[in-house]
Amino acid sequence: MVPEEGYFDRVAEQWDRMRAQFFSEAVRERALAVAGVRPGRVAADIGAGTGFMAEGLLRRGLRVIAVEPSTAMRAQMARKFAGAEGLELREGTAESLPLPDASVDYAFANMCLHHVEDPLRAIREMARILRPGGVLVVTDLDEHRFEFLRTEHHDRWLGFRREEVARWFRGAGLVDVRVECAGEDCCARASAGDAHARVSIFVASGRKPGPGTGGCDAV
Repeated sequence: MVPEEGYFDRVAEQWDRMRAQFFSEAVRERALAVAGVRPGRVAADIGAGTGFMAEGLLRRGLRVIAVEPSTAMRAQMARKFAGAEGLELREGTAESLPLPDASVDYAFANMCLHHVEDPLRAIREMARILRPGGVLVVTDLDEHRFEFLRTEHHDRWLGFRREEVARWFRGAGLVDVRVECAGEDCCARASAGDAHARVSIFVASGRKPGPGTGGCDAV
């Protein structure tokens, strides 16, 4: 099922509360640790929503380019970070990023991939914008069978197999590829009936070949 147009615009004002019910800030901390972020660098937050990842990056002294297709989500983020230095908001999708080649040191996509139409294209786009030696980190859901997430949360994909994600990363030209457990679950309850989803979250990472990279892959 294709996500209903306007869904994220409608839920923008409630999104921070909804996100806190789905998963904790430990997911963000895990992603930042895997990337090894350093202050003064530039990071892209893809499918930024209301700035969950951007918030952690700004706290660590990075400059952040937040890419988000939803007008209402961007407006919510603008209010949330009013006056904050180092944040730039751009309209765009994961499959067609409004950034030039080799322009960021890190790219993050948290719970974005299961909403895009073409995950491989999105990963290739995120790899494209990385500078040599730059790191891509994707946090998302493992493969599952909770169909109500399609209808109620407008997920395009019911999670992903880790082996497939690793192939996509390598197909995008990334090295040092790892897809591991994030140590957190995503939880959601259906609005009708007693269906309740609890899905493990993976953290996938890879590095664009360049200074400081190696060639040892692991899944």
